[in-house]
Amino acid sequence: MSFKIAIIGAGSVGFTKKLFTDILCVPEFQDIEFALTDISEHNLGMIKAILDRIVESNKLPTKVTATTNRREALEGARYIISCVRVGGLEAYADDIRIPLKYGIDQCVGDTICAGGILYGQRNIPVILDFCRDIREVAATGAKFLNYANPMAMNTWAAIEYGKVDTVGLCHGVQHGAAQIAEVLGAKSSRELDYVCSGINHQTWFIELKLNGRTIGKDELVAAFEAHPVYSKQEKLRIDVLKRFGVYSTESNGHLSEYLPWYRKRPEEITRWIDMSDWIHGETGGYLRYSTETRNWFETEYPQFLEAASKPIDPAKRSNEHASHILEALETNRVYRGHFNVKNNGVITNLPQDSIIESPGFVDRFGINMAAGITLPEACAATCMASINVQRMSVHAAIAGDIDLLKLAVLHDPLVGAVSTPEEVWQMVDEMVVAEAAWLPQYAHAVPAAKERLSKSKVKTREWAGAARRSVRSIEELRAEKAALKQAG
Repeated sequence: MSFKIAIIGAGSVGFTKKLFTDILCVPEFQDIEFALTDISEHNLGMIKAILDRIVESNKLPTKVTATTNRREALEGARYIISCVRVGGLEAYADDIRIPLKYGIDQCVGDTICAGGILYGQRNIPVILDFCRDIREVAATGAKFLNYANPMAMNTWAAIEYGKVDTVGLCHGVQHGAAQIAEVLGAKSSRELDYVCSGINHQTWFIELKLNGRTIGKDELVAAFEAHPVYSKQEKLRIDVLKRFGVYSTESNGHLSEYLPWYRKRPEEITRWIDMSDWIHGETGGYLRYSTETRNWFETEYPQFLEAASKPIDPAKRSNEHASHILEALETNRVYRGHFNVKNNGVITNLPQDSIIESPGFVDRFGINMAAGITLPEACAATCMASINVQRMSVHAAIAGDIDLLKLAVLHDPLVGAVSTPEEVWQMVDEMVVAEAAWLPQYAHAVPAAKERLSKSKVKTREWAGAARRSVRSIEELRAEKAALKQAG
């Protein structure tokens, strides 16, 4: 079979390569076209060279094109995959730096909290541009697969305002299942049968069986506390498991940002996080990791290009949803996964308009969600707090309403636990001014925000956060990788 897949933000080199090789693991898909597009010609050139090397080395008929003209890439595409980071690391640095001045310590800052909300404001106008182009030039009935954060806000905007058939995709459920399988002594997560439901980055394993045997809270808590690694890395997550009775899919660091209880005081932050890796709660951890990854790729690019010469191994196909969804839609081989879609009754105790993440099945008829799921009350309450923030954030981004944006940030659980209304108002003004280049819908509000900032008496502080690490040099990264290789 032959069809076209467009990848927007294809300059996310490592992730694009993973999606590409996953899709080519499907035998029927070897004669398709990949159209890569990005605003960076430099990154496009690098990823195209890598993908061309894969095609050549595997003697495939696959076609790969690359262009900075998005509409050209989308023309005739049956599937569009987005993995964009609007504003790049420059804007992302402000998402972390400015809230720290107001005492808000984020590990990732790309879902909600101050950083995630502003990230959504940058993304949504661009998402709507994507949707317009999809409606106008893509194949009839084209499907938009969004991998970009903030997942719920982007997907909400694309469905509600972009009017495009959209599904949001994440890998948190798969990672959580792998952890549970490991602590329970299973050989793989295939031995688990579970229902995992909620919203992106706040999904919950509300039903869990291992080889047909129901696993209860006490057994799961004991298994995690006995694990030599996870008992240290996932302290916050285990505490939530003890109190809520169910395990969250999201990492220790990510989960800590969505709750008002664990990151509101510096001395509490260090109690709950682990510094063995950024994902366990380090201040600005994902920003540091992303910066190091970019620098490493730029420096070590020849190694990445050489590695592209290796044969594609279907046994190493990843558990990212995209290739499995496309395979199910095109071949009718049924796939079960967890997808971000509009609720519409899937979860009974969350709002109908919200974007939920829940189990579904895919075949040639599309994505079919398992409806009628009810979350435990504590899980629903936690999700509701985020949904209310997401809804206001989407509406603010669509309207360019800075007052509504401030209310959205004010209602964020962690922001509300740390900052006063006066601090929130000034912080949002500061972030909108700093990120104005990526916030066209707020251009009218920037002059007044600057004027308010010039007269403000709200005090801030220069603070690196409770657990900040510096970006490592290429030499330091090489030394660490060499040490790990020698130890392993």
